[in-house]
Amino acid sequence: MSTIRLGDEAPNFTAKSTEGEINFHEWLGHSWGILFSHPADYTPVCTTELGTVAKYKDQFDKRNVKVVALSVDGLESHKGWVNDINETQDTTVNFPIIADEDRKVSELYDMIHPNANDKLTVRSVFVIDPDKKVKLIITYPASTGRNFEELLRVIDSLQLTAYHKVATPANWKSGDDCVVSPSIESKDIPGIFPKGYTEIKPYLRMTPQPDLK
Repeated sequence: MSTIRLGDEAPNFTAKSTEGEINFHEWLGHSWGILFSHPADYTPVCTTELGTVAKYKDQFDKRNVKVVALSVDGLESHKGWVNDINETQDTTVNFPIIADEDRKVSELYDMIHPNANDKLTVRSVFVIDPDKKVKLIITYPASTGRNFEELLRVIDSLQLTAYHKVATPANWKSGDDCVVSPSIESKDIPGIFPKGYTEIKPYLRMTPQPDLK
């Protein structure tokens, strides 16, 4: 089992899901992707999470992000659980859930942590860019539900910084000022950032958020 690190290519796989067989790289196409795992079906925290993801579909679509969930349970279990999610969370699950009964994908992505539980996946999140590179990895304990507002915030930052020579400061959200990349000399900033900049320290220069396109 190899450890996946930021910048690595996201391992490809073919697996059964609630929306048919998926070849992961082909399914992603030219989109960004979120792959997130669940310890098991019919678990309370995961039920709230999948319901939340369904409600955020418009937000993910707006950012060209495809979302896919994974659990080590089978398709029939998934289908019954989806009915519960739709009922209890007042939504309709609108993304695929992978059935990883043989744990092939879980082991490929190192989602089984024996010291936590050698039968269940941990609550992992992978954000993958259109080049199939892993851009974010977060692992939560089973007792803590994920914050999908934070995932949207990180995707906004990743997409902005992929196309502009900026970084995003602490607690940044879309529309806030950004940090000018340290590799840019001050004399070159006006030509790159027409909105201007503020020098707080020679290494800390802020500029209004560049336009995305």
